[in-house]
Amino acid sequence: MFVLYVILLAILQGILEFLPVSSFGHLCVIQEFLGIERGPGVLLEVMLHFGTLAAVILTFWKDISHLAAETLEMILDIVGNISLYIHNRRSAESLHYTKIISNTYRKFAVLLLVSMIPTVAIGFAARRLVALAAASRLIPGAGILITGVILLVVDLSGIGGSKAARDANYGNAMWIGICQGLAVFPGLSRSGLTISAGLLGGFTRTFAVKYSYILSIPAIVGALIVELGEFGSPEMTVGMGFTYVLGMIISAVVGYFVIRFLLRLVQKGKFRYFAFYCFLAGFLSLMTGYLIV
Repeated sequence: MFVLYVILLAILQGILEFLPVSSFGHLCVIQEFLGIERGPGVLLEVMLHFGTLAAVILTFWKDISHLAAETLEMILDIVGNISLYIHNRRSAESLHYTKIISNTYRKFAVLLLVSMIPTVAIGFAARRLVALAAASRLIPGAGILITGVILLVVDLSGIGGSKAARDANYGNAMWIGICQGLAVFPGLSRSGLTISAGLLGGFTRTFAVKYSYILSIPAIVGALIVELGEFGSPEMTVGMGFTYVLGMIISAVVGYFVIRFLLRLVQKGKFRYFAFYCFLAGFLSLMTGYLIV
């Protein structure tokens, strides 16, 4: 029964991850509705996210490979500039330093790094609180409602702009990182909040979506590293561990086949439809949780 339950959650994760409706919130609500005891921590949810992460990497592989290469070159240039600084101080020469942020992909990489600073800080500080919130019967539903309100406001205001990586500033990156950090709480859609923050900052819809999904990569990897310690907890059995891995694989496969369609839907569709769905799902969740409580 537990295996079937994990398979169900993995399929839902693969479908819901790329829509701004909070896959984490839905997973928490379904877990409570089915009355199946949660595993240790939030490891299952993190591993399911890690599965769909594979779909993100495949979809944006060209951008990610360029980002990785330019990041490595930036590190080498920084090391070279440090060596040049030492040489200039010792020899009293004035040799010119290499420009670090010299192209669009380097600017993109630095923006992502800036966004990760508040994400890591909030995620680490709120880790125990997130686990408690995920076990609540009411908080995930309330978070889904909040997501709906944000999406509706963004849709009705018609915000957006013409900014891409070259034009974005570090203040935009910081606010997006804060939104991603807050989205660790169940019900608050990570993609919904970060895309909305990007549009508020003047990003184009295409760049806001791309930025949101690529930004999820280090956040999910970091969360998985933190939660891997739960594999050694007394509550974790060998069978449960294999089941979690199975769920991760299924979510990756499902996410791979639906990501292109869902990304197109997010870019071209109206946020209000997702907002209306969040209102319905949030109210049903709250009603169910209130009756159970």
